[in-house]
Amino acid sequence: MTNDPRPESSATPTPIDHTPAPAGPSLAARLTAEALGTFLLVFGSLGAALFAATFGIGTDDSIKAIGFLGVALAFGLTVMAGIYAWGPISGGHFNPAVTVGLAAAGRFPWRDVGGYIVAQIIGGAVGTTLLVLIGLFGPGNWLQQAQAGGFASNGFGEHSPGGFGLGAAIIGEILFTAIFVLVILGVTHAKRGTPIMAGLAIGLTLTLIHLVMIPIDNTSVNPARSIAAAIYGGPDALIQLWVFIVFPLVGGLLAGWINNALFDRRGS
Repeated sequence: MTNDPRPESSATPTPIDHTPAPAGPSLAARLTAEALGTFLLVFGSLGAALFAATFGIGTDDSIKAIGFLGVALAFGLTVMAGIYAWGPISGGHFNPAVTVGLAAAGRFPWRDVGGYIVAQIIGGAVGTTLLVLIGLFGPGNWLQQAQAGGFASNGFGEHSPGGFGLGAAIIGEILFTAIFVLVILGVTHAKRGTPIMAGLAIGLTLTLIHLVMIPIDNTSVNPARSIAAAIYGGPDALIQLWVFIVFPLVGGLLAGWINNALFDRRGS
């Protein structure tokens, strides 16, 4: 029996748990994951484009060439692998347009956007640099020919695989980047999304985008990929690079705003 006039259930205060909540990955770990994922995307997909897309064309080994279907699959497979490997650490952006789109949608802090973009550009540049190092030991003048051909850079006009002009590149990059980011926002939504299948859905979407866009401008929808290729693609690739930086970012921003306006309106 106690002389405490309070109800017995409140006589003993409930202890407060002062154990700190588990901390998420550090910023350094997230930036490293973004660099690694972008490296994998660029190294694997542009490696497929440079080494395997036209392998053996003009000889009896031409059947071994993967063509642009194989290159499209390489982009999808590499981004899917990166998402499953490093997505739990950094979110698996591997693309400045995705980072900007997620920030515009309120899914990512604007204060971290700059760091993510720098890490992505570095990762992509390391990817193409290693491709160049491999090419140094290629047959004959393979590396010189690859660079003369633009080193899988994006381009329009005379540098478009199908001869499409600037307007086609601008429209395509805005539209398909927006579609890509909208898919990402949908499959990763906290309530409506399907996290287990997110990597597969995102990878297949990127494959589809490349199937459509490769003939138009060699497909960017990712400024880090475009910068990485243009570094070794020669003066023309660098001159046209602005298109593949500006308009994928525009597409990402539009996707973030459209997503909020249609699906995640505040107060609705």
